[in-house]
Amino acid sequence: MRPPVAIEASRARAAWLRAQRLDDSAPFGDGPEATRAAVAHLGYVQIDTINVVERSHHHILFTRIPNYRRADLEQAQSSDRSVFEYWTHALAYVPTEDFRIFARAMDATRADPKRLFDAETEPGAYAALLRRIRREGELTIRDFGDEPLVEKTHLWGSRKPSKAALRYGFFVGDLTISRRDGMLKAYDLANRHFGWRRRPKPATDAQYAAYLLARALRSQGIVSLDSIAYGDLKAKAGVLPLIENAVRRKRLVPVRLAGHDKVAHWAEPAVLEEAAPAPEAPRVHILSPFDPLVIQRRRLAAFFGHEHRFEAYVPAEKRVLGYFALPVLVGDEIVAALDLKTDRRARRLLVQKWTWLVEERAGLKAAIEQELARFERFQLA
Repeated sequence: MRPPVAIEASRARAAWLRAQRLDDSAPFGDGPEATRAAVAHLGYVQIDTINVVERSHHHILFTRIPNYRRADLEQAQSSDRSVFEYWTHALAYVPTEDFRIFARAMDATRADPKRLFDAETEPGAYAALLRRIRREGELTIRDFGDEPLVEKTHLWGSRKPSKAALRYGFFVGDLTISRRDGMLKAYDLANRHFGWRRRPKPATDAQYAAYLLARALRSQGIVSLDSIAYGDLKAKAGVLPLIENAVRRKRLVPVRLAGHDKVAHWAEPAVLEEAAPAPEAPRVHILSPFDPLVIQRRRLAAFFGHEHRFEAYVPAEKRVLGYFALPVLVGDEIVAALDLKTDRRARRLLVQKWTWLVEERAGLKAAIEQELARFERFQLA
């Protein structure tokens, strides 16, 4: 086994930013095709309900597509059908071309519903639901008005039995979310929505492990077992032999990240050979806390030295950065955290708290304020 290549954190950051396409002004172009390309490259774009600023899925895409419009994602999901919603480490938009990867989890849930559901869906009622959707077309929870209510089985549950049946259909792959109106989901038969006679065959364990490794190398640049299998740590056992084989074939290079010797990392040779970009004015990004660059908190701390705090569910008196603090990336540094809120009635973006994470320097605040103005225009568009 060849010895690891030692690299400084700055080089590791550059590789990750390049892989995340945060070092380019418009890496995916514009329009609906850019949305498809961004989701395909990143592998997933996380969905979240919090909307003190624009919801995370739109925010993440806006960060990489300067002229992004919300309608572009709607078209990709509902018309082009190039992306769909499913569970990764959280609910996310994923490429339709990867459906077979997620069909594994769908079949596992059908075989053992209790892995996700507290109570089993009544078979007769579920069959009736599928017949109704087949007959009437896509339906939302609002189309199930008159039904006896039940007690919630968890905090985010619903008292409508139909919602549990819709969720079951979604997680086993019979149904897909064909469109959204805000956070209101419309469900349709998956085969009808995608135009399939038969659903794609589920990936094997080996194919799944290969998918995880390829996705991580593409979107992270320098990877670890934890970063590859984020959200499914049991998959490490299948991924490690692929890494070892790739190292033997010199397709991957072991990497030792300065200050983090205990965590093994790997990279493709081309990533390590890539020349450093020419100096230019550092790009400024106001990131979602659910951005792929931020969501893996330990990796973020190792590469950027910033331990981000998500405090939406922390009591107000114990918050440090604020209810929904957004990390601010300038060049390859996370320099501040901004607790922002969109006042949609007054049509303005409010900075509720500005926390510097580095010593303020000439021109830094002005550069962030310029990006804040662009971010505000996006919020109010």
